[in-house]
Formats: sequence, structure tokens, C-alpha cells
Amino acid sequence: MPSVMRSAVLALALLASSVSATVFFEERFGDAAWEKRWTLSDWKTGDMGKWSWTSGDWFSNEAEAKGIATTDDLKHHAISAKMPKAASTGKKPLVVQFTAKHEKKDYSFCGGGYIKLLPTLDQAKFGGDSEYSLMLGPDLCGYDVSRIHFIFNHNGENLLKDEDIKLDYDDKNEYTHLYTFIIEPDGTYSVLFDEKEKASGKIEEDWAFPKKEIKDPSESKPEDWVDEKKIPDPAAVKPEGYDDIPAEIPDPEAEKPDDWDDEDDGEWEPPMIDNPDYKGPWNAPMIENPDYKGEWEHPMIANPEYKPSSYAKYSSLKYVGFELWTVNAGSIFDNILVTDDKDYAKKMAAETFQKIVEGEKEAHEVYKKANEPEPEAEEGAEYDDAEEDEEELKDEL
Repeated sequence: MPSVMRSAVLALALLASSVSATVFFEERFGDAAWEKRWTLSDWKTGDMGKWSWTSGDWFSNEAEAKGIATTDDLKHHAISAKMPKAASTGKKPLVVQFTAKHEKKDYSFCGGGYIKLLPTLDQAKFGGDSEYSLMLGPDLCGYDVSRIHFIFNHNGENLLKDEDIKLDYDDKNEYTHLYTFIIEPDGTYSVLFDEKEKASGKIEEDWAFPKKEIKDPSESKPEDWVDEKKIPDPAAVKPEGYDDIPAEIPDPEAEKPDDWDDEDDGEWEPPMIDNPDYKGPWNAPMIENPDYKGEWEHPMIANPEYKPSSYAKYSSLKYVGFELWTVNAGSIFDNILVTDDKDYAKKMAAETFQKIVEGEKEAHEVYKKANEPEPEAEEGAEYDDAEEDEEELKDEL
């Protein structure tokens, strides 16, 4: 095939790929109309925190940094939006991506930063009782809890990943971070933190989905099964006089003090010491057990619940939302994306996340310096200043 024709075929293939790619939901919070796209929940009337549209106290790119933030400590915060197109898993990749900035983060900070995808939802009552399909994002609390949640709902049960996706010390700071979750049609997954892979593998192996085989419930270890490798030697006999050996004996090197008076002090007795000949209670030596049958292995059978084609498969994800209990407020969420196009997710990251983090630390330093409390004057300093003023006045005269 001529090179010109190959190029044309490749171009058509790429065009077809881009046309078939779908963005199910995208929210950059770039305008005040965001409130029309999102619905506040009154799940727990009187105990719901408010959301604000803000870039935070410090930023390098105010427009890109603008997102929605939790505003109240010790409150429930819940807000959701309906996706223009329902997303699904199984036939194409599903990519869920967003940024989170825990601006008030310190050593005692405690708050979730996860997003939920749901098939159905009463948005006005969105809360902890609302059944979701996926829950994704950071979970932070003090020094002990620092992980990325990746939770699947399977037949009404929420399955946490068997092993936590740990966040390193440098990951748990107050700056903006990008979280990307990819579910592939072949049943594999990957989790990215700031565009670098944190975890990957097979979904059926890393979550408590029904496994291929289970222990046969009709079988149990026979009562006469011998699984002791060694036993006391039945032919061994305790040596004669063994029990007559005392644990302690009088110290043979001890001498009665010169000033000891038997009439006043009583009969002198040497102190007791451990007997070097004492060997403790007698036990017969251990020998190989001639009846040992090895470790009993439970027979396995095919698991009737094993249906990998159904694991992490969702046909209609219609809503996205944040439902959080915040001990500490001040978390800003932004740049939410649900798509089947991994390349578009990278493109959006470059357009948003990369612009936000560029110069963000420097902006934070400037903010801290501008808002540092005035140092308290040392006791007596006002008198020293007065004396200096008096001396200057004398010099002028």
C-alpha cells in the first residue's frame, strides 16, 4: 500500500475513533451558572453544610482554580448533577477524573474527597443512604488514614479494594491534586494520582468479588485426621529422681556475717539461688509422628456465584455527586470528567490541572507571608523605644 494511502487510512481511523469517543459529563465550574447544573441536597435538614464557588484563599490561576468548596466544619455536604449522557462500563473504557484541593489541610485534617456515580437518585435527598455504583477519591484523616478510595457496588454490597491505595507523605498536602480512575472493558483498572499510576491490576482479583472456586460446603476435615507433625516419644521414661531436684538451693558460697547473733537474729540461713542442675518440668522428647497425614486441604468446587462478566459492569450511570461528612471544611472540587476517551482526559488535565499547579506553591507562600500574625512585642520593648526617642531628641537639641 502506498504511503499516501496508508496515511489516509490512518487519518480516517483516528477520525472515526475521535467521533466514537463520548464525554458523558464535564464540569470546570467556569461560570456562575454552575448552580443551575447542580442540585443541593437537604438530606439531613438543619445539618447540611453550604457550598461556595471559589478559587480559595491562594492560587496562581484564579480562573482555572475556581471550583466548589465545602464551607462548614462538622457538617454533611451533598450536591449532585445529572449527566447529559448516561455512562456505562463493559464495552469501552470508563474514565472518571477530577481535582481536589484540601486548602485547610494540616496534621489534624479529617475529610473525604471522593465523588460518587449513581444509576438513580432523588437529588434533593442525596445522602449516605443513596445507593451508588462507584465511589472514587481521597480519604484523609490525621496520620492514620491516607488512601484513595475505589469502591464498587456489587449486588447491593459496597466492595472496598482489598489493599488500600496508599498516599505518600508528600501526597497529603494542601495543594491541588488530580485523581484519574480508568475501568477497562477487559476487567482491568488503573488509578492515577497527578497523572502517575498509583495502582493497577485485575478487578476480580483485587476486590472481594465472588471467586472462581469456593470451599466445598459439603466437605469438612475428618475427625480422625492427624495433622500433628511431631508427638512426645511414647517410649521415653522420666529419669529416676528427676522430680527430686529442687529449683533452688542454698548458696554454697554464702557465709554467715561476723556480726550475726543467733540469739538476737535467729538461726542464720544462707540465701537461696537457682539450682544449676534443675531442668524444669520433665517433658518427653518429640519425635516424628508416624500417623501424620499432612495439612488437610479443603476440597474446592466451582463457585456458582462466579460471574466475572458482571463485575464492575454498569449499564446506566446517570448522576455524579459529592456526599461527604466534613470534620474540616475547605476542600475545593473542580474539573470533573466522565468519558470513555483516555486521550481527552489527558488533554483536559493539561488544560486545567497543569495550569492550576503551575506556581501554586509560590502563591501559597506569598499568601502565608502576607497573612502572618504580627509578632508580639517583647515585655519592656516599648520602654526601650521611648528611651531611644528621648536620646534622639537630646541629640537634635
